[in-house]
Amino acid sequence: MDRIQFGRRVAHWRGRRRLSQQEFASLMQRSLRWVEELEGGRRQADPNLSVVTEIASRLNVTVDRLLYDPVVLCPAESEIDAVRAVLQRHDIITGRTDDSGADPVPVADLRRALVHARTGFQAGHFARLGVQIPALLVDATRAVERHQGEDLQEAYRLLSLSLELTEAAAIKWGDTELAVVAGHRAVAAAERSEDAVIKASAARHLTDAMTSHGQAAAAVAFATAAAERLRPELVQRGSLGLSVLGMLFLKAALAQAAVAEADDRSPDAAARAVPLYLDQADEHAARIGTDGNELWTSFGTTNCALYRVAAHVQLSAGVDAVAVAAGIPAEALDALPRERRAHLLTDRALGETQAGMREKAVDTLLEAEALAPEEVVCRPRTKELVENLRLLGAGSAEGRLHGLADRCGLSR
Repeated sequence: MDRIQFGRRVAHWRGRRRLSQQEFASLMQRSLRWVEELEGGRRQADPNLSVVTEIASRLNVTVDRLLYDPVVLCPAESEIDAVRAVLQRHDIITGRTDDSGADPVPVADLRRALVHARTGFQAGHFARLGVQIPALLVDATRAVERHQGEDLQEAYRLLSLSLELTEAAAIKWGDTELAVVAGHRAVAAAERSEDAVIKASAARHLTDAMTSHGQAAAAVAFATAAAERLRPELVQRGSLGLSVLGMLFLKAALAQAAVAEADDRSPDAAARAVPLYLDQADEHAARIGTDGNELWTSFGTTNCALYRVAAHVQLSAGVDAVAVAAGIPAEALDALPRERRAHLLTDRALGETQAGMREKAVDTLLEAEALAPEEVVCRPRTKELVENLRLLGAGSAEGRLHGLADRCGLSR
């Protein structure tokens, strides 16, 4: 059981029943702290079935709905609105916070909060970011205004990385406009950090946002310009620098694939540039020699293969996508974060659908759901694939597909 998601569902249904935490604690004959830890996903052990059953009874909800409810699993629109609202605030835009004289959050504490949120993202937990991101942005903005010296440069790094996380979450939520806004802000903060690695990291995220927002040609130009400008400094930074440099080429490859897909005149010519960018990323991965996750890149030979799958899917070459996916060693794949693995599975399902393997695509989506539920039942991109499979038909997998569609909140 995912304690954090279970806690969210308990909190959701407690709120629906108009119960305070203290009132719910009284009904359960437990302490307020017990409820707080349960809803916050901080209890050391999963509740046993008898406790789950009692919670369901007190909240007048079925056990199944309490254990698995996609409406609760996905971020509330109000949480996404909260992220959008904080990016529109005067103090966040200008960097001029209140004049209360309050001390800024120490950069070490800010870094810990960012690491916690980023680790959750890589574990496939996107919904909770709607709560975490606004606080991160406020604290990081105050930090860059109030700190000095080395702490100031670190604060700019952390602000840029927090805005990158905002961009990445917005992509998962399907809000590409929000992603572009956050991406531009991340690049601006990165430039103030005077750190080539942070600049490259922000550039690769903005490239992703621009591509998702229908600005693929501009994204290719931006990514390649950033790579050319920052390459001399990045290659001096060892595996960390090579990781972000390699990611720039991976993002450029996907942007170029989107350019080719939209090109009505000479799509084949545009597509020929895609493997060139992928090959450059492979070269940097080979120089590093091992898969890694420096600065949350998951960069290495394995992730490069994942991007080849994604590029084939973008180019509607489903058979090629499936073949590349099949050639990725299982042990290397298992070492990647859950988000990366689940993303590959959804890309593979898209490739299988393009190749006419619709029954297999359903099973692949179910595998992805078991690994990282939010990647499947919450992402608009994946929900669209589920809906397309329903329209196309999935043969013997129809029953499994209908169950998945229900969990995605898709009406019949």
